[in-house]
Parts: sequence; structure tokens; C-alpha cells
Amino acid sequence: MQAPGKILIIGAGPCGLGAARELSMRGYRNWKLVERSHRAGGLAASVTDPQGFTWDHGGHVVFSHFGEFDRLLEEIMGEEVYRHDRSSYIRFSDRWVPYPFQNNLRYLPEEVAYDCVLGLIDAPGGDPSTDFATWMEAVFGTGITKHFMRPYNFKVWATPPERMQSYWIGERVSVLDYKRALRSLVFQEDDIAWGPNNTFVFPAVGGTGEIYRRLAERLAEYITYERDVVEIRVEDKIVRYADGADEDYDTLISTMPLDLLLHKLQPCPQEVRNAAAKLEHNGVYMVGVGYELELKDDKSWMYFPQDDAPFYRATNFAKYSPANVPESDTSTYSAYMTETSYSSYKPTSRSGLPEEVEAGLRAAGVVEGRPEVASLHLEDIPYAYPVPTLERDRALATAQGWLMDSGILSRGRFGSWKYEIGNMDHAVKMGVDAAAWALEQRPEELWTL
Repeated sequence: MQAPGKILIIGAGPCGLGAARELSMRGYRNWKLVERSHRAGGLAASVTDPQGFTWDHGGHVVFSHFGEFDRLLEEIMGEEVYRHDRSSYIRFSDRWVPYPFQNNLRYLPEEVAYDCVLGLIDAPGGDPSTDFATWMEAVFGTGITKHFMRPYNFKVWATPPERMQSYWIGERVSVLDYKRALRSLVFQEDDIAWGPNNTFVFPAVGGTGEIYRRLAERLAEYITYERDVVEIRVEDKIVRYADGADEDYDTLISTMPLDLLLHKLQPCPQEVRNAAAKLEHNGVYMVGVGYELELKDDKSWMYFPQDDAPFYRATNFAKYSPANVPESDTSTYSAYMTETSYSSYKPTSRSGLPEEVEAGLRAAGVVEGRPEVASLHLEDIPYAYPVPTLERDRALATAQGWLMDSGILSRGRFGSWKYEIGNMDHAVKMGVDAAAWALEQRPEELWTL
């Protein structure tokens, strides 16, 4: 077996740090991690605003499919976490509908519920080879698609569902038949336990980013921050940074967005560069609103398919941890972290958005009255969701095949460009597997071409 030589990791998010930790645990020392930002965490980083509110870069909850992630969390955080049962709702018209929407039709206005059940009865069933728009109507019928699935998913993805595939859905969308929906209606039963995140944990202090801050601190000897990669000379195996410095490598693990990586490669076949143009993503504005308002809201997070609010989701961030508000004082403060998507299909101006979001929280019934606003904080996340378009898989096969042949592993939420394996636990697992592949060519257990 060929010795792995020097392993260079680009990006100190969950995937890059997962790879770094695995190398360290195996006793391998010939590696280095470079990060463009001044801090670790990537999309899982957290920030504390000048008013003392802590915000994540989007609505993260910590749950896991993998032992590797469970062990990392236990090692890093121990018992310094809060454990929650999910309590999530959809705001529809003037009421709160328990999540998932399609499983709890009894909470809807009678005419809407009737429309949804009729659609389910007539729905022929979905074919995953079709586009997402066709799949929604085939699985849920016209009613649920019209009232919830289509408007909500456009607010999330900022992409017409006709452009999206449906192979990605898996455990991301609750699928049910009309018999189950009828049972919920007739017997007045709630159906709320669906999904892998119905229980979750959250760091007691520092937001989600605290996990990765602590992990990076343990690996600090090998991490260099504010190192922006501008060019990768593939044949020479040399990375060039923005300050003009060069660094050699033998194996490269990149967690930067795949389209950006492909544009930095020299030389790079034209068909591989063309693949980058086939990869689509949206952006998200995270607007955090802190109120001088006692925390009484017991909901974890809320979905907003309708137009009375610009955001698609709001997270009750003070409930996740009291430390997310100033002085951990939830008798005085509440905090709502919202997400509003944007793309060329859904242009959204950041100008005036925080004020629009705050008004939307009141208009949608999240906040009653006019409590004093203690904080309005906006974070622009230009790479938020890698969109599973109809052309994505062909583009990935072209790009990733060539990268693997060139000794470059592109992994992580945007390195793999696979939303279906884009959670934090997936990203850490991809990093662990990439490190094992780099050391001993052990086949990866999660990522596939």
C-alpha cells in the first residue's frame, strides 16, 4: 500500500474537523488543515451579537445516524447539553398545525382538510425518477401539494420544484396514505413522532458552533486560519493561497463548495469545469430577533408556507438553551432565529429584511403585541442548500470521478453537493471516512459516486 504522505484538509467545518480528528486519533501526524475564516465551524458556526444574543447559521439540531458522531459529541460536550423532545408546528392561516402537516390534517379548516384527504385518495403514488413537482402531486395529491408542499418547498429551496429531482427525499419528507390521514381525522389523533430529529440535543453554551470550536481547539497545532485557497495545481500537487504562498500535498481533502473547487483547479478538463455550471444552490439570510419578552413559548421551531412572513422557518432559540440570550435570562428575553432563502428564481433583498422579519413574527402569531426589540441581527449565508436538481447527479459523476482519479476528495455538505447526506452527522462521517481512505484506501461507508 502506498504511504499517504502529507494530507491537506481545506475547511474547518464538521467534515474537515471530522477528518482531522480521525487522523489525530489514528496517530497520524503528517497533515494540516487550512480554513479561510478566522474561526472553525463552517455552516455550523455560531455568533454572539453585540447585544449578547447567540445565533447559529441556520436551524441546526443535533441528532445522529452514526456512532462516530455520537462518540465525538460525547467526548467534546459530555453532559454540557440540553436534551429536547421536538415540538414543531406549521403556521397555517390563523392556527398552529403540528408537524408533519400531512400527518395532522385534523387541525386544518374543514374545507382545507377535506381538499387534502380527497387529493390523497386520488394520488396514484410517486415514482422517484420523476421531478419533485410531479412527485409531490403523485404522492400527496393536489390538496396537500397546493396548500403546503409546493409553497413551503419553494420558500425553502428558492428553486422551482420542476427543476428538482426526487431521489433525495428519503427520510426528509413524511409520506403517508389516505387511510392514515383518515384515521387521524376520524379518531382525532395526533401523529407527531415521525422523523429522525424527534429528539435532539443542543449545547448548553455557545450554540451549535461550540462543538466545533472545542474540537478545533484540541487540534489547534495543525490548523491555520485565514488561509484562502485561490489555485490548486493538480499535477504538481501544490495549493496556492491568496497571499501568494504555496503549499504541497500528497492527498487533498476539500470541503469547500464543489463548484468553487472546480474553478480553482489547474489544469482541469473542460467537461469537468462545465459540470460546475450544472450545480445549483440557494442562499439564506439568517435574521435573529431578540425580544425583551419572557420565554413562555414551548414550541421548538415553526414552519411558514404562506406569505404572511418572508421566512420559511423560525426557531425558538431561547428554548434550545438559556445561554442563547443575554445573561441566560429567559425571564426577560426571548429569541427567534429565522431563515429566508434567496436565489435567481427568488430574489430577496437584505435591505429592510430584519424589520420585515420582525413584523412577520408578529403577523404570523409567533409573538403577540409589540414587545421591545432588543436585537436584530442578520447573517448572509450564500451557500445554504445544495439543490438536488435534475442535472445534479450527472454533473457529480463527471466531476467527482475525475477528482478521485486526481487524489482529491471533495466531501461535506457542499463538497459532496448531496443534500440527502448534508446534515452535521453526515458531514463528520464523510470526514472520518475520507481520512480512513487517505490512510489505507478503506472504502467509504457513506459517500458514493
